[in-house]
Amino acid sequence: MQTVILVIHLIIALALIGAVLLQRSEGGALGIGSGGGGAGNLFSSRGVGNALTRTTAILGVCFFITSIALTLLAIRGTDGGGSLFETAPAQVEGQAPATAPADGGSVLPKLPAAPANPQVPVSQ
Repeated sequence: MQTVILVIHLIIALALIGAVLLQRSEGGALGIGSGGGGAGNLFSSRGVGNALTRTTAILGVCFFITSIALTLLAIRGTDGGGSLFETAPAQVEGQAPATAPADGGSVLPKLPAAPANPQVPVSQ
C-alpha cells in the first residue's frame, strides 16, 4: 500500500513541476500560454492560463493528500507510533540521564577542580 501511494506521489510531483513550468510568467519560464489567441489554437491564451491554474491547484491538493497519507502510514509502521516528542530518547550506555539538576544549576558536565598549587615544569 505504501509503495503504491509513494509511486502516485512521485507522479503527482512530476506533473506538478511540469504544470508550474508551463504557466506563463513575467520571467519567461517555458511559457506555453504566451502565444496569441488566434482562431487556429485549441485554447485562447486565457483558456490555457485558466486550465493550467486549475490543474496546478488540483495537483497541489493531491500532493498534500498523498503526503499526509504517507506520513500516517509511516507513523503506523513504527513501533510505538505517536509523536517524536512523546517518546524518550534512547540512553547511551554509561551516560547519565539528561535531567535538570535538582539544585537549579547548569546542565553542563562538571569539570574536575583545579589543584591549588599547579605543577609547572621549569627548565634548568
